[in-house]
Amino acid sequence: MDAAGAVVGLVGCAPLLLAAAVAIRLEDGGPVFFRQERIGENGRSFTMLKFRTMVVDAESRGLGLVTHREDDRITRVGRLLRATSIDELPQLINVVRNDMSLVGPRPTVRSQVDRYTPFQRRRLDVPAGLTGWAQINGRNGIPWARRIDLDVWYVDNRGTWLDFQIIARTLVTLVRGDGTYGAGGLNPDLESDTATTSIPAQRTDAATADTPLNRH
Repeated sequence: MDAAGAVVGLVGCAPLLLAAAVAIRLEDGGPVFFRQERIGENGRSFTMLKFRTMVVDAESRGLGLVTHREDDRITRVGRLLRATSIDELPQLINVVRNDMSLVGPRPTVRSQVDRYTPFQRRRLDVPAGLTGWAQINGRNGIPWARRIDLDVWYVDNRGTWLDFQIIARTLVTLVRGDGTYGAGGLNPDLESDTATTSIPAQRTDAATADTPLNRH
């Protein structure tokens, strides 16, 4: 189902993907894709794809791995791609490659996984996802402790019907543009929706009382 859904998505979005790739190349002549090692199910690493939304070698300029809403390293095309989340669409290729699933906890970087508590590592018990329970319940607009709780809640409650509901609500979230940046307009990760600077030392219990689709 993941592979079939990803192929349908790639075919359906082909004109959009082509337009984005051409726009990125025309703006500054740099590479179309941003590639980064991410950690997926059971700690397996893979190369995650995104459309490049920042200047080449952005990590060596400005705030390094931290971005913010008015960051001048974000290209003009990149601002549009980020605002619409079109920059994430190349991850459909990762789904076809079986690196990721359509739904699951977002894949994170090794430096963060190395500092996980045993509870936090439970988010690696299932395949990483293109979208997930945390993404439709606040995305970057909620603290990391909350996001990890939501991911673990999904691990404990996942199923086909819940996945379909998450996909449907993801479309609504994308249209509304919710949660692209966290509080204060900061996003603590270069070219990504996953924080690399710090993670909570331990879990919170906020998510344990949630029931499916009773929060936004």
